[in-house]
Amino acid sequence: MKEINELNFPEDVRYSESHEWVKAAGETAKLGITDYAQDQLGDIVFVELPDVGESFEKGAEYGTVESVKAVSELYMPVSGEIVAVNDALEDSPEWVNNTPYSDGWMIEIKLDDPSEPDSLMDKDAYVSTLKG
Repeated sequence: MKEINELNFPEDVRYSESHEWVKAAGETAKLGITDYAQDQLGDIVFVELPDVGESFEKGAEYGTVESVKAVSELYMPVSGEIVAVNDALEDSPEWVNNTPYSDGWMIEIKLDDPSEPDSLMDKDAYVSTLKG
């Protein structure tokens, strides 16, 4: 596992306590797991994602990610309806390890409340929680 200062935490996303990231763009947002989360999980071998059209409340489980170490649940950091899923992860789950904020995105949602991502942590707050 890497040290905190070796991990990537972009400034243009918001972070949840359960290690998901949200990149909002108006009424939609892309979501995935953070570089810290993928590093803790190890080599990811399978990602289970919901279907387009499903809706989830903040805090609800929307899928799972399986690594060589464990199976972990994915939790919604904000509420919304699934408008796209990253089907490429079926054949290339390692993208979550290699590029968690770009190719490794998991779902895109239509936000129930476009201001909700503002309630999540910025980079500095998230890194601070990781350092304890």
